[in-house]
Amino acid sequence: MKILIIIPVYNEEHNIENVISQLKENVPYADYIVVNDCSDDNTVSVCKKNGFHYISLPVNLGIGGGVQAGYLYAVEHDYDIAIQMDGDGQHDAKYIDKILKPLLEDKADIVIGSRFLLKQGFQSSRLRRLGISFLSLLIKLCSGISIKDVTSGFRAVNKKFIKVYSQEYSQDYPEPEAIIAGAYHEGRIKEVPVIMHERESGSSSIHSWKIVYYMIKVSIAIFTYRLKY
Repeated sequence: MKILIIIPVYNEEHNIENVISQLKENVPYADYIVVNDCSDDNTVSVCKKNGFHYISLPVNLGIGGGVQAGYLYAVEHDYDIAIQMDGDGQHDAKYIDKILKPLLEDKADIVIGSRFLLKQGFQSSRLRRLGISFLSLLIKLCSGISIKDVTSGFRAVNKKFIKVYSQEYSQDYPEPEAIIAGAYHEGRIKEVPVIMHERESGSSSIHSWKIVYYMIKVSIAIFTYRLKY
Protein backbone atom coordinates (compact mmCIF):
# COMPACT_ATOMS: atom_id res chain seq x y z
CA MET A 1 0.00 0.00 0.00
CA LYS A 2 1.16 3.52 -0.75
CA ILE A 3 1.29 5.66 2.38
CA LEU A 4 1.80 9.43 2.49
CA ILE A 5 2.56 11.55 5.54
CA ILE A 6 1.28 15.13 5.21
CA ILE A 7 3.16 17.73 7.26
CA PRO A 8 1.70 21.26 7.07
CA VAL A 9 4.21 23.86 8.27
CA TYR A 10 4.36 27.57 8.91
CA ASN A 11 7.63 28.96 10.28
CA GLU A 12 9.06 25.68 11.53
CA GLU A 13 12.73 26.20 10.59
CA HIS A 14 13.88 25.00 14.03
CA ASN A 15 11.68 21.89 14.14
CA ILE A 16 11.33 20.41 10.67
CA GLU A 17 14.73 18.70 10.51
CA ASN A 18 14.05 16.65 13.63
CA VAL A 19 10.50 15.82 12.47
CA ILE A 20 11.75 14.40 9.16
CA SER A 21 14.63 12.60 10.87
CA GLN A 22 12.17 10.86 13.20
CA LEU A 23 9.98 9.89 10.26
CA LYS A 24 12.86 8.34 8.36
CA GLU A 25 13.90 6.39 11.45
CA ASN A 26 10.45 5.11 12.43
CA VAL A 27 8.47 4.81 9.18
CA PRO A 28 10.98 4.38 6.33
CA TYR A 29 8.31 2.62 4.27
CA ALA A 30 6.15 5.77 4.01
CA ASP A 31 6.51 8.80 1.76
CA TYR A 32 6.09 12.31 3.13
CA ILE A 33 5.35 15.77 1.83
CA VAL A 34 6.04 19.00 3.71
CA VAL A 35 3.40 21.60 2.80
CA ASN A 36 4.93 25.03 3.31
CA ASP A 37 2.17 27.57 3.97
CA CYS A 38 4.09 30.71 2.94
CA SER A 39 6.54 30.62 5.85
CA ASP A 40 8.43 33.86 6.28
CA ASP A 41 11.38 32.29 8.12
CA ASN A 42 13.99 29.84 6.76
CA THR A 43 11.73 26.77 6.56
CA VAL A 44 12.11 26.48 2.77
CA SER A 45 15.88 26.95 2.96
CA VAL A 46 16.11 24.13 5.52
CA CYS A 47 14.03 21.87 3.26
CA LYS A 48 16.18 22.66 0.25
CA LYS A 49 19.44 22.19 2.15
CA ASN A 50 18.37 18.74 3.38
CA GLY A 51 16.67 17.59 0.19
CA PHE A 52 13.30 17.24 1.89
CA HIS A 53 10.21 16.62 -0.24
CA TYR A 54 8.11 19.77 -0.05
CA ILE A 55 5.64 21.95 -1.88
CA SER A 56 5.02 25.66 -1.24
CA LEU A 57 1.58 27.22 -1.41
CA PRO A 58 1.33 30.46 -3.44
CA VAL A 59 -0.66 32.19 -0.68
CA ASN A 60 -1.10 31.56 3.04
CA LEU A 61 -4.15 29.32 3.52
CA GLY A 62 -3.89 28.37 7.18
CA ILE A 63 -3.60 24.88 8.65
CA GLY A 64 -6.70 23.55 6.90
CA GLY A 65 -5.60 24.72 3.48
CA GLY A 66 -2.18 23.20 4.02
CA VAL A 67 -3.64 19.83 4.99
CA GLN A 68 -6.11 19.88 2.10
CA ALA A 69 -3.25 20.60 -0.31
CA GLY A 70 -1.61 17.46 1.05
CA TYR A 71 -4.77 15.45 0.40
CA LEU A 72 -4.94 16.81 -3.14
CA TYR A 73 -1.32 15.70 -3.59
CA ALA A 74 -2.28 12.24 -2.25
CA VAL A 75 -5.16 11.95 -4.74
CA GLU A 76 -2.98 13.05 -7.63
CA HIS A 77 -0.32 10.46 -6.75
CA ASP A 78 -2.81 7.67 -5.95
CA TYR A 79 -1.97 7.02 -2.29
CA ASP A 80 -3.96 4.43 -0.33
CA ILE A 81 -3.48 5.99 3.13
CA ALA A 82 -2.67 9.52 4.24
CA ILE A 83 -1.37 10.49 7.68
CA GLN A 84 -1.48 14.02 9.06
CA MET A 85 1.10 15.17 11.59
CA ASP A 86 2.32 18.56 12.78
CA GLY A 87 5.68 20.00 11.86
CA ASP A 88 6.43 21.33 15.35
CA GLY A 89 7.60 18.10 16.98
CA GLN A 90 4.51 17.49 19.11
CA HIS A 91 3.54 14.31 17.29
CA ASP A 92 5.80 11.30 17.85
CA ALA A 93 6.53 9.23 14.74
CA LYS A 94 6.92 6.13 16.94
CA TYR A 95 3.11 5.96 17.17
CA ILE A 96 2.43 5.98 13.44
CA ASP A 97 2.38 2.18 13.26
CA LYS A 98 -0.28 2.14 16.00
CA ILE A 99 -2.38 4.72 14.13
CA LEU A 100 -2.06 2.76 10.89
CA LYS A 101 -3.06 -0.61 12.34
CA PRO A 102 -6.89 -0.16 12.38
CA LEU A 103 -6.77 1.05 8.75
CA LEU A 104 -4.62 -1.85 7.60
CA GLU A 105 -6.96 -4.28 9.37
CA ASP A 106 -10.00 -2.53 7.80
CA LYS A 107 -11.44 -1.74 11.23
CA ALA A 108 -11.62 2.03 10.65
CA ASP A 109 -11.68 4.66 7.93
CA ILE A 110 -10.31 7.46 10.12
CA VAL A 111 -7.94 6.94 13.05
CA ILE A 112 -7.13 9.70 15.54
CA GLY A 113 -4.11 9.67 17.81
CA SER A 114 -5.41 10.70 21.24
CA ARG A 115 -3.36 12.10 24.12
CA PHE A 116 -6.32 11.73 26.50
CA LEU A 117 -6.82 7.96 26.48
CA LEU A 118 -3.71 7.17 28.52
CA LYS A 119 -3.43 10.71 29.93
CA GLN A 120 0.34 10.62 29.60
CA GLY A 121 2.73 13.11 28.06
CA PHE A 122 1.80 16.68 27.16
CA GLN A 123 -1.88 17.29 27.98
CA SER A 124 -2.23 20.95 26.91
CA SER A 125 -3.38 23.77 29.18
CA ARG A 126 -6.39 23.50 31.50
CA LEU A 127 -8.32 26.10 29.48
CA ARG A 128 -7.75 24.21 26.26
CA ARG A 129 -8.71 20.90 27.86
CA LEU A 130 -12.01 22.45 28.97
CA GLY A 131 -12.61 23.68 25.44
CA ILE A 132 -11.77 20.29 23.98
CA SER A 133 -14.18 18.58 26.40
CA PHE A 134 -16.95 20.99 25.36
CA LEU A 135 -16.33 20.33 21.64
CA SER A 136 -16.21 16.60 22.28
CA LEU A 137 -19.65 16.76 23.91
CA LEU A 138 -21.00 18.95 21.11
CA ILE A 139 -19.75 16.54 18.44
CA LYS A 140 -21.33 13.61 20.28
CA LEU A 141 -24.67 15.41 20.53
CA CYS A 142 -24.62 16.37 16.85
CA SER A 143 -23.25 13.16 15.33
CA GLY A 144 -23.37 10.40 17.93
CA ILE A 145 -19.59 9.96 17.63
CA SER A 146 -17.66 9.93 20.91
CA ILE A 147 -14.10 11.25 20.48
CA LYS A 148 -12.03 12.55 23.39
CA ASP A 149 -9.20 14.34 21.57
CA VAL A 150 -11.21 16.19 18.93
CA THR A 151 -8.48 18.74 18.21
CA SER A 152 -5.72 16.21 17.60
CA GLY A 153 -4.06 16.79 14.22
CA PHE A 154 -2.32 13.40 14.43
CA ARG A 155 -4.56 11.15 12.36
CA ALA A 156 -4.74 8.83 9.38
CA VAL A 157 -7.39 8.10 6.76
CA ASN A 158 -7.99 5.54 4.06
CA LYS A 159 -8.42 6.13 0.34
CA LYS A 160 -12.11 6.97 0.60
CA PHE A 161 -11.43 9.84 2.98
CA ILE A 162 -8.37 11.02 1.15
CA LYS A 163 -10.80 11.84 -1.63
CA VAL A 164 -13.44 13.28 0.73
CA TYR A 165 -10.97 15.59 2.46
CA SER A 166 -9.33 16.63 -0.79
CA GLN A 167 -12.72 18.07 -1.79
CA GLU A 168 -14.10 19.17 1.58
CA TYR A 169 -11.87 20.43 4.38
CA SER A 170 -12.24 23.41 6.68
CA GLN A 171 -9.62 26.10 6.11
CA ASP A 172 -9.45 27.37 9.70
CA TYR A 173 -9.13 25.17 12.83
CA PRO A 174 -10.24 22.08 10.88
CA GLU A 175 -9.79 19.08 13.19
CA PRO A 176 -13.21 19.00 14.96
CA GLU A 177 -15.01 19.80 11.71
CA ALA A 178 -13.18 16.96 9.96
CA ILE A 179 -14.62 14.56 12.54
CA ILE A 180 -18.15 15.79 11.85
CA ALA A 181 -17.53 15.51 8.09
CA GLY A 182 -16.22 11.99 8.62
CA ALA A 183 -19.32 11.02 10.60
CA TYR A 184 -21.72 12.36 7.98
CA HIS A 185 -19.83 10.59 5.22
CA GLU A 186 -20.44 7.38 7.21
CA GLY A 187 -16.83 6.94 8.23
CA ARG A 188 -15.75 4.49 10.90
CA ILE A 189 -13.79 6.68 13.31
CA LYS A 190 -11.48 5.24 15.95
CA GLU A 191 -9.14 6.71 18.56
CA VAL A 192 -5.85 5.11 19.59
CA PRO A 193 -3.67 6.21 22.52
CA VAL A 194 -0.51 8.18 21.78
CA ILE A 195 1.88 10.30 23.79
CA MET A 196 2.44 13.85 22.55
CA HIS A 197 5.15 16.36 23.41
CA GLU A 198 5.29 20.10 23.85
CA ARG A 199 6.36 21.91 20.69
CA GLU A 200 10.14 22.00 20.47
CA SER A 201 10.42 25.64 19.37
CA GLY A 202 8.22 28.58 18.44
CA SER A 203 4.69 29.22 19.66
CA SER A 204 1.19 28.00 18.89
CA SER A 205 -1.09 30.09 16.68
CA ILE A 206 -3.96 29.55 19.16
CA HIS A 207 -3.53 31.44 22.40
CA SER A 208 -5.21 33.92 24.77
CA TRP A 209 -8.31 35.49 23.15
CA LYS A 210 -7.99 33.27 20.10
CA ILE A 211 -9.15 30.31 22.19
CA VAL A 212 -12.52 32.04 22.67
CA TYR A 213 -12.72 32.84 18.95
CA TYR A 214 -11.79 29.23 18.16
CA MET A 215 -14.56 27.85 20.39
CA ILE A 216 -17.24 30.10 18.91
CA LYS A 217 -16.22 29.50 15.29
CA VAL A 218 -15.91 25.73 15.61
CA SER A 219 -19.20 25.43 17.53
CA ILE A 220 -21.02 27.33 14.78
CA ALA A 221 -19.37 25.13 12.13
CA ILE A 222 -20.47 21.95 13.94
CA PHE A 223 -24.06 23.18 14.19
CA THR A 224 -23.94 24.13 10.49
CA TYR A 225 -22.89 20.59 9.60
CA ARG A 226 -25.75 19.25 11.71
CA LEU A 227 -28.27 21.39 9.84
CA LYS A 228 -26.72 20.52 6.48
CA TYR A 229 -27.01 16.77 6.98
